[in-house]
Amino acid sequence: MQQQPGSRVADSGGDVAERVRQVIAKAGCSQREFARRIVMDPSKLSRSLGGSRRFTAAELARIADAGSVDAGWLLGSGSGSTPDSGHGSGSGAGASPEHAPVPDASDAPGTPVPRVRRTAAPGGGRPLQIVRETVRLIAEHGFHAVRVSDIAEACETSTAAIHYHFPGRAELLEAAVRWCMDEDTARRAARIAEAGSAADEMRQLIELQTPHTAQQRRQWLVWLDLWAEAARSTSIGQLHVEYYRQWRTTVADVIRRGVAQGVFRDVDPEFSALRLTSLIDGLAAQVLAAAPSHAGAPDSAGSPGSPGTSPEDMRTALLAYVETELSA
Repeated sequence: MQQQPGSRVADSGGDVAERVRQVIAKAGCSQREFARRIVMDPSKLSRSLGGSRRFTAAELARIADAGSVDAGWLLGSGSGSTPDSGHGSGSGAGASPEHAPVPDASDAPGTPVPRVRRTAAPGGGRPLQIVRETVRLIAEHGFHAVRVSDIAEACETSTAAIHYHFPGRAELLEAAVRWCMDEDTARRAARIAEAGSAADEMRQLIELQTPHTAQQRRQWLVWLDLWAEAARSTSIGQLHVEYYRQWRTTVADVIRRGVAQGVFRDVDPEFSALRLTSLIDGLAAQVLAAAPSHAGAPDSAGSPGSPGTSPEDMRTALLAYVETELSA
């Protein structure tokens, strides 16, 4: 594609949208699931397919990668693999062009567009690899300390390849947050499905939100960056609102089922969900502040050597809250 990644692609006849529909159909999944695979807002994908919004070049690059087709075919260039050509098998081998039309951020104006080496796409495709590594680096160093070159190094590719799929840092942060949201939602659904009652569901949700493991800590650290960015960025702020709406709805639904089952008292599900999720946020922030690297530092009360709030402290406090405030 010969557009800049952030530019909108003209599609007056709807041909690009139709080719994207073919890719989604060939993928054999729902439109929402395909949006998750390409780390795209499902509503944006829907509007682009409906003609009320144009795809960006970067979005089409990710679609091409996920569908194992050439980006040129999506644009109607008449070349490259199609969904029915059998080219690639989900590896994304034909997705990224050999020469990404994106200058490295470190290049001076007017310099030639750098060449991007074609490398074997990792499992799940290059965009998902980029997002996963971005999440890991944000958790380890904080978003503003992570450079595109750091992400490229972690993915063993070039900065031009990163920009090809995600034009700027804002798009990378939004994609990282959306990926974390999707992963968290999927884990919650799986945990709830395994529970036998609403009380069990609540205990499963508490376990899932308590940062015992490295993965849970990593996700909470990304949320901390999300909170800070949400106050400054409209797009991240909207993601923040969307995530908490989904999360509180999940908790409220569990409480509502518990009331119906007689295991919870007759409380206002929405207000109780607000209180419980706020308690979870506050305790999790305390647990992260008491990370092993900070052990021995004064706690909030100023007592030297205090280990601070532990994951087990958080779990105990949350279960006690459920017992005293919700349990019938």
